[in-house]
Amino acid sequence: MEQKHRRCGAIVLAAGKGSRMKSSVPKQFLPLRGKPVLYYSLAALEAYRADDIVLVSSREEAEYCRREIVEKYAFSRVRSVVLGGRERYHSVYAGLKELERLGYAGADLVLIHDGARPFLDGEILGRVCRDAAQYGACAAGMPSKDTVKLADAAGFAVQTPDRSLVWTVQTPQAFVFSLIRDAYERMMASESSQENVTDDAMVIERMTDCRVRLTEGSYRNMKITTPEDLILAEALMGGADDGYGKRD
Repeated sequence: MEQKHRRCGAIVLAAGKGSRMKSSVPKQFLPLRGKPVLYYSLAALEAYRADDIVLVSSREEAEYCRREIVEKYAFSRVRSVVLGGRERYHSVYAGLKELERLGYAGADLVLIHDGARPFLDGEILGRVCRDAAQYGACAAGMPSKDTVKLADAAGFAVQTPDRSLVWTVQTPQAFVFSLIRDAYERMMASESSQENVTDDAMVIERMTDCRVRLTEGSYRNMKITTPEDLILAEALMGGADDGYGKRD
């Protein structure tokens, strides 16, 4: 990080149901190499020495998160387990309010990460924190390997963007706290602004004039969404070391 005095908090989202996984167990709690998928994101943030971690869970899974993940694996930097909401952005908003309760304000930094992405590491965290400190807002991602088509409502291709300018976006996404907190506050006050919001960068794009920096993540930084993803993650995990770097 460029400014060592800034606090760096993290919101880890673990409230999703994961219907595409076709499992009664939410995807973030499925076993991966003997530990829940969610474990790996929290372990990376602990190793990176995030100052405070807020874990956002569904009401049904909150006690499981506290007992079987936070306490079992002794995640000392997880300060709170808070309840999420109907949509992803409701869960992020709950996490932001909790960080505010913990004293976050002004130029402090906040990382927002999906608990179903187990390949978070210190190198990614270092890059997004540096870019958030410099630009105010950033999102991890990678240049697209594939040609992308934009389709109309009937499913016909209408445009082919220049592949060199197309990125697939990941998490973590990182922000100056006051910027993302104020943007969420304005969005939550306007129902029309909430339509089709799928990530936090969109909130900044819609509600502020700040440009979001695209920061290199990793092609390994996949999200566990389908049964095939879990098989691939098992294979990747088998040959990888944790790679959890330390915060500067």
